[in-house]
Amino acid sequence: MSLDLEALVARHGHDPSRLVQLLHEVVAVEGRVSPAVMTRLAEALGLPRGQVEGVVGFYSFFGSEDRGRFRVLFSDNITDEMAGAHELRQRMLDAFRVQLGEVSAHDTAGLVSIGATSCTGLCDQGPAMLVNGRAIGRLTPARIGAITSLIRGNVPVDLWPENLFVIESHVELRDLLLSTPLAPGEAIAAALSRGAAATRDEVSRSGLRGRGGAGFPAGSKWAACAAAPSPERGRVIVCNADEGEPGTFKDRELLMHHADLLVEGMTVAALAVGANTGLLYLRGEYPFLVEPLLALLAERRRAGLLGASVLGVAGFDFDIELRLGAGAYVCGEESALLESLEGRRGIPRNRPPYPVTHGYKQRPTVVNNVETLIAAALVAAHGAGFLRAVGTPQSAGTKVLSVSGDVARPGVYELPFGVRVGEVLDLAGARDTLAVQVGGPSGTLLSARELERRIAFEDVPCAGAVMVFDTTRDPLAVVENFTRFFAHESCGFCTPCRVGTTLSAQMMERVVHGEGSRRDLKDLAKVSRLMRATSHCGLGTTAGNPVLDALEKFRPAFDTRLRSREVLPTFDLDASLAPAREVTARDDAGAHFEGRDELEEEE
Repeated sequence: MSLDLEALVARHGHDPSRLVQLLHEVVAVEGRVSPAVMTRLAEALGLPRGQVEGVVGFYSFFGSEDRGRFRVLFSDNITDEMAGAHELRQRMLDAFRVQLGEVSAHDTAGLVSIGATSCTGLCDQGPAMLVNGRAIGRLTPARIGAITSLIRGNVPVDLWPENLFVIESHVELRDLLLSTPLAPGEAIAAALSRGAAATRDEVSRSGLRGRGGAGFPAGSKWAACAAAPSPERGRVIVCNADEGEPGTFKDRELLMHHADLLVEGMTVAALAVGANTGLLYLRGEYPFLVEPLLALLAERRRAGLLGASVLGVAGFDFDIELRLGAGAYVCGEESALLESLEGRRGIPRNRPPYPVTHGYKQRPTVVNNVETLIAAALVAAHGAGFLRAVGTPQSAGTKVLSVSGDVARPGVYELPFGVRVGEVLDLAGARDTLAVQVGGPSGTLLSARELERRIAFEDVPCAGAVMVFDTTRDPLAVVENFTRFFAHESCGFCTPCRVGTTLSAQMMERVVHGEGSRRDLKDLAKVSRLMRATSHCGLGTTAGNPVLDALEKFRPAFDTRLRSREVLPTFDLDASLAPAREVTARDDAGAHFEGRDELEEEE
């Protein structure tokens, strides 16, 4: 297949806001975005070339360099690592005689590159990988051998055995959201009968709060958007399906088997706020969901549930377009997601103004996640009491959890808010638990002494991830993995996060490998608190959470790993002067740092 760039741009209406989607199609054909293609895209879209290049460089699924005909990305998430991902990755690296990130040479020149990606959303069936964007889970040495043979044979990925790409469904426990049937159009009809204002009030009375972790009241967000002055282009509903938090995969299940409820919820929200445009921003690691979602949207249009005059109501016009992310965790933040939807790098915006008044293309916009919109559909159909009947006074309803790690039954569990963490672990078959990371790396690290705590906005908030670690695990290795994740995913916009995440990862690496000092522990805490206080967005403000939690709850694990000296500098100043000595041809005593020992004693 050859790239017809002019036809591609024309099909997207020469719209610069569709740049990310255009780049997906370019990469699908050519495997990369070459400098020449960047120039042509910039000219066709009327954009500065630097802007196009900046977008290409920002998203991990794009790139200008040649990555071989097969690009293999192993998941680097901690649960995949625990399941043996690194050993399997090394097996494939050895097979092709390459280093991580290199393109193969010798007899397989230009054939394959093998790298790492943060998380594939297959934590319940890892280790996992992406090959040319397609997800493969349940990796074993035998599967690695088969994949290696297919690559060596230069077999196109579309011709690989379909059993390699099977994504299993692991729903272990259902409650309100996953077990309540709803006929297509039922919630929309109920909302139309109730009216827009009354629907907003019903959602407010239900106590529905955003399920992405922050817990902002959905009714308040909808009311603010409805009250915002609307331009002629109208208001917008955005579904944030960019579930990128390591350890979280419940949206995969909701989108695979409950997408009709999601679209119903988006349409109810559109009625409630007066929106005419819907955008479903799907995580880039889930391309296997694209065709089913497009088919669902088409079917609902045929049924009169999307498009002009929804359910035959004149003036109620609402349609949904599917957009695909490109491997940037920060785009889970709502304003960064909007930047991506507009074809730019996913840099979080300054706020205020907020999306409810100035969102997608400066239009009043509601951004809710998948689970929130599904809950809203059920509230519209069954009333506020449906959600209020379970949960706690401050956390109404249920929470869909992704449980992975050291458990006998990893999978999706829907439980009422207020459930004890220990009860979740018992249901999943956890034994000898050392620690639990609730809410992903940006959430809360709990020790085994805290399993009586409850998953609720008033105690332990949770976006969906519950990662379990038993007593065979090293808590510092877990935290090191999290610090590497944040350093990789920082967008680089603000200095506290850009520098702080890198320093944290470097210091944790030293500590884990027995090269750390008490200075490192002090600096780790200081940098983490600094990021929390001064970072631009939620990524930076939460990036230090695992470090601070571990220092508080697993301090002996740090202390036993330190070198015996009380204080060591975080770098070797004398070694750093070596290039200067070489340039000046000096190696006498005056060219060396003699005060190192005295400095250490003073500190």
